[in-house]
Amino acid sequence: MSSFSVGVDLGGTNLRVAAYTRTSGLLETILLPTRLSAGRHAVIEDMCQAIRKLLANHSLQHELVGIGIGTPGPLELPAGRLHNPPNLPGWDGFELRVEIEACLDMPVTVESDANVAALAECLLGSGHTLGIDSLCMLTLGTGIGNGIILNGKIWHGANGMGGEAGHTNIWPDGPACGCGSNGCLEMYASATAVRRIALESAQSGKAPAIAALAAANPDFTPRDLSDLAESGAPDAQRVFDDVGRALGIGIGDLVNTLNLPLYVVGGGLANAWNLFSPTLFKEVRHRSYVYRLTEPGSAVLNGNMNTGTRIIAAELGADSGLLGACILPYTLSEQRTADTPDTTLR
Repeated sequence: MSSFSVGVDLGGTNLRVAAYTRTSGLLETILLPTRLSAGRHAVIEDMCQAIRKLLANHSLQHELVGIGIGTPGPLELPAGRLHNPPNLPGWDGFELRVEIEACLDMPVTVESDANVAALAECLLGSGHTLGIDSLCMLTLGTGIGNGIILNGKIWHGANGMGGEAGHTNIWPDGPACGCGSNGCLEMYASATAVRRIALESAQSGKAPAIAALAAANPDFTPRDLSDLAESGAPDAQRVFDDVGRALGIGIGDLVNTLNLPLYVVGGGLANAWNLFSPTLFKEVRHRSYVYRLTEPGSAVLNGNMNTGTRIIAAELGADSGLLGACILPYTLSEQRTADTPDTTLR
């Protein structure tokens, strides 16, 4: 019997649950709203009902490898306990893994959503394409997630909280962030930040095109703003220049610190890559001497385009978090097998 897994992408807006096999990919996906207003236990029950449905639909044809859950952090591991997650208000101290296991009466693996997205991008996306097994990924969504993969494995840090670059400081006197600090990267380069910055520009009287967009569509999205920028509106383009500048500062610090071969930008806002990447690269070159020395084709690398430091848009798009949650049980099973001592008598 072939194997399958169930993966969950828990977001602040949507809840996605899928059955997956390595040969066929996503077999079936269930999309639900994340009912935060109904309380966290209602969200867990919605999730578990979807998982049970997928188990019933596919367990006869496939053997279950495991269930992987991707969630916004900060997440304490291995306990699977949330600590004041900015994008899940009211979930501080919530025993996420314990509650899901109690609801399902079976074990699950809980991981940060950015970590599983990075794992998928490494094993199935750009890392696989480039033959690279170590990368750092930023996911630009409601907030900014960050995952680090070293030698094909998630880097967790001491308490499971490694990879919170969305809360590195960009401008010390910047706006207050949900994490308790000020001027975090998340306050300048997330989808939420783009909308806030655009509205502030419109209210200043210096962004007529954005003001017209907001008047016609008060609920405009970052995608609407990127369409406006692509149509030639300079005030909309300036918003994405600010995004690129902030990302350039943040990624430049990561390059200087980690010296990894690949940095990937994903999440919904990555659809505007062509709008903000020119400023991003300009800023990274200014901020990171490591990048200047190691960007593809640099003199230090003797013009070798296959080595050095790459900064690119993610390949997998919006499915990276869900795919990462799905492949997590497979990777953990393989790691356990690899770590099991060979007791065969010789």
